[in-house]
Amino acid sequence: MPTLADIQDEYEFLDGDDRYRLLIDLGRDLEPMPDALKTDATLVRGCSASVWVYPTHPDNGTLHFLADSNAAITKGIIALVLLSVQDKTADEILETDIEGALAPFDLKNQLSSNRTQGIPNMIALIRETAKRYAGG
Repeated sequence: MPTLADIQDEYEFLDGDDRYRLLIDLGRDLEPMPDALKTDATLVRGCSASVWVYPTHPDNGTLHFLADSNAAITKGIIALVLLSVQDKTADEILETDIEGALAPFDLKNQLSSNRTQGIPNMIALIRETAKRYAGG
């Protein structure tokens, strides 16, 4: 899996349509989320598309998130968010400036507002999950 910095380097050289294609490709590469986990309990509120996030806590002390969406570009945005937090400890996630990590992608100016309105809610859900596991 590429790093957020690798993707940013590529993203900066692309125009609008190619940026959309890059996001769609990132979304296709997301780890599959079983349909059984796509429930009302894992649904992120406030997203124009359906977005589901399911945290797992492997024995190694990290948090691993499964996520999916019914919209291709939204899945790519999810992939960007997950690249900033995936397989980190809860404390590391709480110390991560997720919004800062996504800032170079300038998503608010690149995408329509209803494509980005759920991002803060997804980030909040990830942080809430990390808080539950932090220090333990």
